[in-house]
Amino acid sequence: MIEAVASQDLWIWHAFFGASGSNNDINVLNWSPLYDTTRNGTALDTSFTLRDRLYKRGYLLTDGIYPKWYVFVKAYPHQVDPKEVKFKRVQEASRKDVERAFGVLKGKWKIPIRIMDKEKIGKVVDTCCILHNMIIKNDGRAISPIHIMDPPVPVAYDHRVLRELHDENVHHRLRYDFMEHVSMLDLAYLDEPAAQPPPIEDLI
Repeated sequence: MIEAVASQDLWIWHAFFGASGSNNDINVLNWSPLYDTTRNGTALDTSFTLRDRLYKRGYLLTDGIYPKWYVFVKAYPHQVDPKEVKFKRVQEASRKDVERAFGVLKGKWKIPIRIMDKEKIGKVVDTCCILHNMIIKNDGRAISPIHIMDPPVPVAYDHRVLRELHDENVHHRLRYDFMEHVSMLDLAYLDEPAAQPPPIEDLI
């Protein structure tokens, strides 16, 4: 199983392969170095303001299986308010970017990895992700003109940062603020075929 973070241009910002044991999303997250720089204080400043509230850290759109961390924005599982329904639609539409990135990866390089050992599979996965990003940059589709590499960092267990990452109150407040923000937007483009991203077949 591979853990990946992708943006709407399908650029892969993070990829992690090789978690041991039972490979579900939570186990992979616990093994992943995704938040190592956050935990040891070397992460880039990703703070932002939403509805006049300052949030110290950036966020990722995730599905319902992920924990209620500060940095994860999930859709409401049981929508009651029309605002929640609208937010769920936008969140799920945006989250499909990573699924499209996986689709392009699988379609572009049809490599029979099942016959390889784990170490070699990891190298193939990393190589495919790098080539994928190189193609996006060469095609002029990358949102960011440069990619800033995070320096290698040792795993750090700063309990203060961990408490912040695991703060469910901020998780719920951030989701609520996003819901209120989205409720004011015109989302007619979601029903307009011409405004939808190109099919995966056109990107392979």
